[in-house]
Amino acid sequence: MIDLLVFGPHPDDLEIGMAGTIARHVAAGSSVGLCDLTAGEMGSNGTPGVRMRESEEARVVLGARFRENLRWADRRIGRDPAHLEHAVAFIREHRPRTIAIPYWSDRHPDHVAASLLLTEAAFNAGLSRYGGGSGGAWKVDWICHYFINDSVPPSFVVDVSEYYDKKRAALDCHASQFRPADASTTATRLNTPLFRQLIESRDAQFGALSGCQWAEGFVVREILMRSSVLRAPS
Repeated sequence: MIDLLVFGPHPDDLEIGMAGTIARHVAAGSSVGLCDLTAGEMGSNGTPGVRMRESEEARVVLGARFRENLRWADRRIGRDPAHLEHAVAFIREHRPRTIAIPYWSDRHPDHVAASLLLTEAAFNAGLSRYGGGSGGAWKVDWICHYFINDSVPPSFVVDVSEYYDKKRAALDCHASQFRPADASTTATRLNTPLFRQLIESRDAQFGALSGCQWAEGFVVREILMRSSVLRAPS
């Protein structure tokens, strides 16, 4: 059993969305696992081998317990019926209290497909009569959705100010994607300074709105319950 299992459609997605939150949970003593669904082989830059090495370097920076790549075909997430069974078995194997997956509305179709499939997988993993995996049924406590590209008002934010340098360092590990383009690489949306600005401006805005320097936002489908209307001490 682990505390938090974070899924990313491609290597670098989970860093974009919630690397600071991962680092914060690791520092607090939580057990955190990471899972990339694909090796991003349809990306303009970087080979699958390079991207998986970069992912492992980022895992070390963040301190997660493990990082696995399911090696599903990029741009084909959910089109193979075996993907759902694979995801169910993976959740049952690692038995997370919480899973984090991409927000269900995003400009990239793979992020949307991953969100839908993983939501279904988490539900199926909790059904005792649903086959898949050897560990038996496992019901996660809840599902949190993080932002990769687009964002909406979050259900809550996590203050990651103390861990933002780790987020930057983890993103820097993915040099094949974010290093400025040169004669040997293809210019993309990701390898311009504006993309890093997009990430940091979002995290800075969430921070400013909530009273800290940097924060990462999350959406949950449930109504959040509190024991009091009194604001907790800051």
